[in-house]
Amino acid sequence: MAAAPSGPKELPRRRSASQICPPPRRPRTLAEVQPGSENERLGVARDSMVQNPLIAKAELGKPRRSCYTLPGYDFAYGLYLHGADGGVPEAIGHWHSMKPRPPSPREMPRNYIAMNRGALKAGYVTAREYNLYRQLKDIRCNEDNESRFKRAPPKVPPDMTYGILARPSTPFFDLLQHRYKEVWMEQQRAVAMAQQVGKKKKRKVYETRTTLLRKQQPPVKLDSLWHMPHFQKVGPHLSTFPDRDAHKKAFSVYHSEIPVRCGPLAQGIYTAA
Repeated sequence: MAAAPSGPKELPRRRSASQICPPPRRPRTLAEVQPGSENERLGVARDSMVQNPLIAKAELGKPRRSCYTLPGYDFAYGLYLHGADGGVPEAIGHWHSMKPRPPSPREMPRNYIAMNRGALKAGYVTAREYNLYRQLKDIRCNEDNESRFKRAPPKVPPDMTYGILARPSTPFFDLLQHRYKEVWMEQQRAVAMAQQVGKKKKRKVYETRTTLLRKQQPPVKLDSLWHMPHFQKVGPHLSTFPDRDAHKKAFSVYHSEIPVRCGPLAQGIYTAA
């Protein structure tokens, strides 16, 4: 039994944007608020209470509702350009070639050196006269003078390498051996030693009788005592020293201490003056 011929195959219908995309969620109203939910209001309630983003609370297990009214499907977001160029078909069917534009004359900078030189030769010295001279004679720089490469190309050595120099390699052996730490410690030790030497030099030394006698013993002129002529050849009748050597030793000590003792007879306290 032969199969009945089938009719023309129908193409699948294209769905619209309203069928593919769900409708936008509108702002919540009081009628949608269920008792016991997060946005339930007691007393006088208005729709603006559940549409304020600062007051509306997110529902548990649901996406956050928008508090703004969104436009419909016929609204186009962004900037709409009303073009009259025909769009893509016009661009494909008619190729418009760009007409070359004549190059605009380049305005060269003003040659202030030549203008100042000319104003000085003309006898103008004030700023106002200089400005008037520049307005009258507007001298421009030449194209050859503007480019220093055309005038005098730079002299580059033949073995010159262009580019940025490579940074030196990191001394990993010094890092692993703590070489920088040792160098820093040596520098700190040297600084500490220099500070100690400076403190020792600034240390004040107080002078005593012993240090003064060690430095210098000023000569003392001994004046002989006055004696009567008829008693000059008479010896002493009383001697408190055991012998002659003890007498000499005592008087030598007394004479050595005369510069550092106070009193008219140099028998007082010691002094550093």
